[in-house]
Amino acid sequence: MSESDLFQGHAYLFFKPHEVRFVDAAVARIIPADDLGPGAKEAGVTRFIDRQLASPWGTSSRQYRLGPWQPGSPRQGNQSPLIPQEIYRYGIQDMDRYCLKEKGKSFEFLSADVQEALLKAMESGQIELNTISCKKFFSLLHKNTIEGFFSDPMHGGNHNKIGWRLIGFPGVAGSAYPDWLGRYNEPYRVEPVSILDIEQGKVSLDAEGNPKHIFINPQ
Repeated sequence: MSESDLFQGHAYLFFKPHEVRFVDAAVARIIPADDLGPGAKEAGVTRFIDRQLASPWGTSSRQYRLGPWQPGSPRQGNQSPLIPQEIYRYGIQDMDRYCLKEKGKSFEFLSADVQEALLKAMESGQIELNTISCKKFFSLLHKNTIEGFFSDPMHGGNHNKIGWRLIGFPGVAGSAYPDWLGRYNEPYRVEPVSILDIEQGKVSLDAEGNPKHIFINPQ
């Protein structure tokens, strides 16, 4: 795939082409496509992460940034001087260098089994990177992958509500939902509705502005 094909239909705001390929490959192993449905790559999780990194969150613009930077306990949260943009940029750079040295190829060109083994090694902190802790990088990547897979599509991920369809989440509460509150052990099977669907006028609304859910296989 050429770089022009890679960016067709979406202008990435932060990621460079090789970073898109790395994240695509990584999220495809964290939430892979299988017999249950498409995975994180198909859901556009890379696009979700890219948008978040280009936002104020990516530069930690709303957080205290003057230090001092001391090791903290897990209860104290992130104590790193690195902002999310730097964690991704340095993490991808260091991982590709490691893969080239140890495996002879960049991460995205390795087999799925090798990629999965490397991600597990990152998770447990077994890989020594030049700039950043592999465990810190994996932790953020894993967290953002889950967020992108299940967030409202308005944020760039969860394309076609892939994540919601997998778990049966209806999205925005609809006009029919109150009638089901007392119906125990009965699944509420509807086509999920996102905030983006409402903004784009893709769903009908009732007089109070609630979406009218379309039931799947109504009985």
